[in-house]
Amino acid sequence: MVKLNKIYTKTGDDGTTGLSDGSRVKKYNLRPSAYGDVDELNSFIGLSINCINKEKKYNFLVEILKKIQNDLFDLGADLSTPIEEKPKFEPLRIKNSQVLNLENMIDKFNNKLEPLNSFVLPGGSEMSCWLHIARTVARRAERSISKLAEKNKINKQSLIYINRLSDFLFVVSRITNDNGKFDILWVPGENQ
Repeated sequence: MVKLNKIYTKTGDDGTTGLSDGSRVKKYNLRPSAYGDVDELNSFIGLSINCINKEKKYNFLVEILKKIQNDLFDLGADLSTPIEEKPKFEPLRIKNSQVLNLENMIDKFNNKLEPLNSFVLPGGSEMSCWLHIARTVARRAERSISKLAEKNKINKQSLIYINRLSDFLFVVSRITNDNGKFDILWVPGENQ
């Protein structure tokens, strides 16, 4: 259980941050960089929820996105906990069931869309734009997690989860463009 009585601790004043196992690393270390990108993604999903609530359209996405926000805190906890052979406590890790949940939603929503014959440019509705921003931040988080995995042992489900999440956000950005009707398609070389 997390309990936050005091917001500032001054322990990071030397440019380090604490990991879940109690160790300290530089704030620019691959691990806090990865979960920092996940935190930024979570903020953009919160902004997307706010936009949906404001426009009162696509309300069915609100609960889904809130569950994803919770999963992103799980992902942050996973990434902030180095893998140990004999951990002192059972760490919170992203599970395959969370990945499968995203895959099921991708399939469900993608079935409502016409197949694409071109790449989609970010745009259309305001909701779609915010979801595209979240998607690109998810891709950055994926790059950060991939870089972390190159140097450190990580839970492979965390990398798979963030990959599926960016796909989910792409599909949902099309859903919020009236099921793709307002998608703006890329025309290669149009302005040459």
